[in-house]
Amino acid sequence: MGMIYADNAATTRLSDAALKAMLPYLREEYGNASTLYKLGRGAHKAIEDARSVFARGINTMPAEIYFTSGGSESDNWAIKGTAHRLAAQGKRHIVTDNIEHHAVLNSTKALEKEGFDVTYIKADTNGVIHAEDVKAAIRPDTALVSVMFANNELGTIQPVSEIGRVCREAGVLFHCDAVQAAGILPIDVKAMNIDLLSMSAHKFHGPKGVGILYARRGNVPPVYIDGGKQERGHRAGTENVAGIVGAAAAFSEAMQERENKALRLASMRDRMQAELLKIPGSQVNGGSVPRLPGTLNMSFEGVDGQSLIFALDLKGVAASSGSACASGSVSPSHVLLALGLPYSLAHGSLRLSLGKYNTEDEIDEIVRAVTDAVCELGG
Repeated sequence: MGMIYADNAATTRLSDAALKAMLPYLREEYGNASTLYKLGRGAHKAIEDARSVFARGINTMPAEIYFTSGGSESDNWAIKGTAHRLAAQGKRHIVTDNIEHHAVLNSTKALEKEGFDVTYIKADTNGVIHAEDVKAAIRPDTALVSVMFANNELGTIQPVSEIGRVCREAGVLFHCDAVQAAGILPIDVKAMNIDLLSMSAHKFHGPKGVGILYARRGNVPPVYIDGGKQERGHRAGTENVAGIVGAAAAFSEAMQERENKALRLASMRDRMQAELLKIPGSQVNGGSVPRLPGTLNMSFEGVDGQSLIFALDLKGVAASSGSACASGSVSPSHVLLALGLPYSLAHGSLRLSLGKYNTEDEIDEIVRAVTDAVCELGG
């Protein structure tokens, strides 16, 4: 058997539908979308059609969808841009939490260096951010609240609708990093009172290098990249037409498959979890609250997380010890430490994240590989 890929929270395999949609715009339909001749007009129409796909998927208007280079850019643009825009009104306070992705946390840290005040709400022991804590943190000078839809390490799903309602009642803008949730969970920005939302194509079987930012009308952050007039004058740079088209194809397919896929992944995840809990010294992190259907985060007492990843790699299983964006760090997960886990367990974590291409047979192989690796490293 070849490599078993169990790190879909880090990135996903490009879907056949996305690749098929992209190919014409890499070869025949390669026009610059800003030009006026037929080849350019065709590229422009393809981008606008893609914009409509994302708008329908989250219940908004195409004019409120902006394309970026990825989830990190979308987060940076939403948070820094909104902070700078509202600072002129005397609003220099941001609310977020201590288990966000580093694209959010490092954005708020950068704002702190500029003199902004940031409140970091503490997650509970399951990795949940409670709406009442958000309400208590909001001040008269609060410009923005940023809470993710689902955690990238634990898969924990946040009470987004409740948080959105708190923010709307307080007259504070609400940004939501939905990079892990898009294409997997239902998202309705109107019903959930979300003002800004970030997505990334490569998390739902689209291409890398394409991000999406939803910004409710009247709340578009200031120009982030100077240059041309692309994205209705809000983000300069020649559009990645093929990538945007592929992202829309992948998102459309993900929306169609969402319910059946969620049931199948949750079933495989739960079976994998039950088997791995038979390992002495094992525990599930964030497992007693709603999670993304394919995500499982576990710790193994006495086992180093990075050593476990290398051991699994040798056994043909690709997995992660936490966020792929922080995989070069030897420090334990900031998310698990925030949950109150001791250093030894936080450093010995394993994230297994399943996707549409994983099979039942692979679950058996993953269980066997993890069991053997933990035994070898801990014994």
